[in-house]
Amino acid sequence: MIPVLEIGGTHVTAALVDLPGRRVAHRTVLPLDPHGAAGEFLARVRRCAAGLPVPPGARWGVAVPGPFDYATGVARFAGVGKFEALYGVDLRAALLGGLWHRPGDVVFLNDAHAFVAGEWFAGAARGHRRAVGITLGTGVGSAFLADGRVREDGPGVPPEGRMDLTEAGGRPLEDTVSRRAILARYGDPAADVRDVAERARAGEERARLVLARALTVLGEALGPRLADFGATALVVGGSIARSWDLVAPALRGGLASGGWAPDDGGTGAVRLGGTGAARHTRAMTPAGSAGDAALIGAARAAVPRGDGRREHARHAGHTGAEGRPADGA
Repeated sequence: MIPVLEIGGTHVTAALVDLPGRRVAHRTVLPLDPHGAAGEFLARVRRCAAGLPVPPGARWGVAVPGPFDYATGVARFAGVGKFEALYGVDLRAALLGGLWHRPGDVVFLNDAHAFVAGEWFAGAARGHRRAVGITLGTGVGSAFLADGRVREDGPGVPPEGRMDLTEAGGRPLEDTVSRRAILARYGDPAADVRDVAERARAGEERARLVLARALTVLGEALGPRLADFGATALVVGGSIARSWDLVAPALRGGLASGGWAPDDGGTGAVRLGGTGAARHTRAMTPAGSAGDAALIGAARAAVPRGDGRREHARHAGHTGAEGRPADGA
């Protein structure tokens, strides 16, 4: 079992992952205050991790949003509206010295990368040679995967693989597609995105239009990139994606306008060839409801390349779209 942490904008999750079995065996979730003090943040993370039955010396995987120095484990949050009290904090040292399990090492990776890697290895993007994942919440997280490896350049890939660095209509994409942008456009200071979604379902036209505009713009920005990248799967996660009944129609329309029309109706289903084998074309699907993807992705990052467990996981039935072993698992 591999111990992992997933740090989100409003929560921290600690879990044990059975990587060969592609499952999360144990999970604890605690809320986080994104505007709290650094000491409070660290205490909450340690408390969440403390319940895991982990032997000393284990190698932990930690998925965390940016800005963050993933190589050194130092937080660089600034100007993003969360965790700014952590700026300059060596989170790696804090975990190595602060977890009672006394880890042997801690490996960090971007939370969107962890999410897409997990979906590719064990979830909605499994079997696709080229997949893209988007997380929608406080911002727009993204990752472009080719044969299970994150790509940060090449055809269709935005700078550093980050859609949050792109523009739509001459403005940063997150000025239209993010929690703060949706709420600012909706104009009710007492509402959250969940409230806007509920009002849209109840028939409120303003709420429906605000959500539809944001997701259409996202689709129009993503469509050309997915086409150029040759993606056969788009997986959408994050808190906003939980309202998939509202997200899917507008996003699908924007993607089609941008030149990448999902041919599964946005359900995540795949077409079958004459032999009954899956033929992955252009599937758009929400993340798995269990929320395991980022945890599994973090566990994969924690296993050194060449480790026997990783090799076992790579060859335990994981295949590419044409039925052969997929590279980079």
